[in-house]
Amino acid sequence: MTDGRKNNGGAREGAGRKPKADEIKIIESMDAVKAPQEVWEALAKLVEDGNERAVRTWLHYRYGKPKDRIDLNTNTDMLTGFKIIRSHD
Repeated sequence: MTDGRKNNGGAREGAGRKPKADEIKIIESMDAVKAPQEVWEALAKLVEDGNERAVRTWLHYRYGKPKDRIDLNTNTDMLTGFKIIRSHD
């Protein structure tokens, strides 16, 4: 169902994930500037110095990012003071 607009979504040029070949080209150009081993050694040095962001990055690569947890138990007392506004159609 269209609503009269010119572009209603769907496939379009430039949308979606880039081809694997493009990703490989970027990786190769990055490796040409700085070898991956040098980068890991620099990160390890920052970890040794106690840099919090470096430690977090190291742990994310080593063990993976922890799963986000969402507390679905809502305390209704926390919701006082809000006003529900309904749109008029």
